[in-house]
Amino acid sequence: MNIFLDYASLGILFIVLLIFIYGLIIVHDIPYEMALKRNHPHAEAIHVAGWISLFFLHVLWPFLWIWASMYNGDKQAWLGEKDKVSAQEYSSLVARINELEKQIKE
Repeated sequence: MNIFLDYASLGILFIVLLIFIYGLIIVHDIPYEMALKRNHPHAEAIHVAGWISLFFLHVLWPFLWIWASMYNGDKQAWLGEKDKVSAQEYSSLVARINELEKQIKE
């Protein structure tokens, strides 16, 4: 009976360690999954940095979370809300720039 309990406790310990390691890998991959969902242009860099962070006890992990969450798939996502311009405003600005360039050349 004692030998059975020894092997059972060893098996439980092994399973708990596997679950812990698997959970650690899943947690370290959260910023990468966020980046993929948001079509982040640096998703692969975030993934590599996540693996590097895994070996440094997740010191970089909070920064990776911030990096991945800053981009939302929009072309102007890096700008603040007040800095975004509509397509109409953009085309009027381009027209003004072209007009000023013509005046400079004359």
